[in-house]
Amino acid sequence: MTDSLHVVCTHCDAVNRIPSRRLEQAPKCGQCHAPLFAGRPVELTAARADRHLERGDLPVLVDFWAPWCGPCKMMGPEFERAAAELEPQVRLAKINTDAEAALGGRFGIRSIPTLVLFEQGREVARQPGAMRAADIIRWAREVL
Repeated sequence: MTDSLHVVCTHCDAVNRIPSRRLEQAPKCGQCHAPLFAGRPVELTAARADRHLERGDLPVLVDFWAPWCGPCKMMGPEFERAAAELEPQVRLAKINTDAEAALGGRFGIRSIPTLVLFEQGREVARQPGAMRAADIIRWAREVL
């Protein structure tokens, strides 16, 4: 791991430079002073997605979902549990494909729920279908 990492704040979207050794010490945003890691997924919109996917140095695991989707509703709490376990090594995010149809199209989402893992703005892995928290955690760690 490098000496410092760029971490995007989930509250104000500011890019923070954090020493790697401090990731586990509950760092706060230099701009808004909110915790950089809340142990829960961040909701991304078209206006925020690029900043979080491309400007941060942490891998970002995105759940593409929709509110009407039964399996998505089932997986929602599981994804929350996975966030509590995977942060601060991985940022977890959600993109509502109904509200952000352009993002779903941009990333070629054909079914939901679909998990996509990004590193420095590039897709490195994809997993369609609902999963339990333990399976999400295991899959993310295997891919990374």
